[in-house]
Amino acid sequence: MAARQLRWLLFGELLIYAVLGGWLVSRAGWTPWQAAGLALASLLGARLFFVVLTFGIMLTDRSVVPPELRIGPFGALQMVLEEYAAFILLFTVIQPFEGFWLRPDRLARPAAGRPPLLLIHGYQCNRGFWFWLRRKLEAVGWTVATHSMEPVWTEIDHYGEGIERRIDEVLAATGASQVILVGHSMGGLACRAYLRRHGRRKVARMITLGSVHHGTRLARLGIGANARQMQIGNPWLKALAAGDAVPLPPGSVSIYSCHDNFVFPQETGSTLEGAANIAIGGVGHIWMGLSPVVLAKLLEVLESPAQAIPAAVARSGSRA
Repeated sequence: MAARQLRWLLFGELLIYAVLGGWLVSRAGWTPWQAAGLALASLLGARLFFVVLTFGIMLTDRSVVPPELRIGPFGALQMVLEEYAAFILLFTVIQPFEGFWLRPDRLARPAAGRPPLLLIHGYQCNRGFWFWLRRKLEAVGWTVATHSMEPVWTEIDHYGEGIERRIDEVLAATGASQVILVGHSMGGLACRAYLRRHGRRKVARMITLGSVHHGTRLARLGIGANARQMQIGNPWLKALAAGDAVPLPPGSVSIYSCHDNFVFPQETGSTLEGAANIAIGGVGHIWMGLSPVVLAKLLEVLESPAQAIPAAVARSGSRA
């Protein structure tokens, strides 16, 4: 459903450009090449505006960046350009047509001591978000499954049933007894909602990437029940964080960026009680799905025994 909605949004946008271009050619004397150039500039410019807007809003309410994770003006420019590229690639090319780019999961029996990974995407995304990261994880020997959460704009608790079914499918296909959940953004909340309802018996560990554990200011601009639940101070978020409401598996980790342009204030929004909280720098929110920095940190966590990860804040370098 998310892929279909993204295709319709893209089609609607292109139709507007086509109508405008046709008017300019027939009424204003433009050449077809000029009209096509304007359409391309508008498509790219709208996405650049959105990315710059998210960073601009983030700067009004960000957490303090530790000295070792500060990136300077050139690092900031690189980060914005990477986020811009990720936004174009994932939301214009990959996710609207995820069935073409991302073939069915290859669920072979995992290596000893390596439970299969189940990757859970975030708000308004689908399994296509993992286009790059799934391939990289498989290349180093992990068995990787993906899952698309539907419908797009519903309460986050609703996603728990789909995650439960997908976990059972993965366990049956691989012969494993547990999975490792890896959730990006809202996907981390969906994982926690699953754990609250179904417990942790089938989950060896949970790792979240840029997740909205305590809400974000940007959620005020979202639509749907799930966006409202991600607003700071939302009763659903408070209930999820209350006491022992969610039994986190041992070795759970929250990896977050001190420069996240969707989840901010970053430290207060993305840290999770009872988990190891690992800060990185110089990585935007959408770029997390394509970032070598995130991949390196994720592999480091996956290769570390659960008992070796302290339930305390750890920090890594800003650039690999």
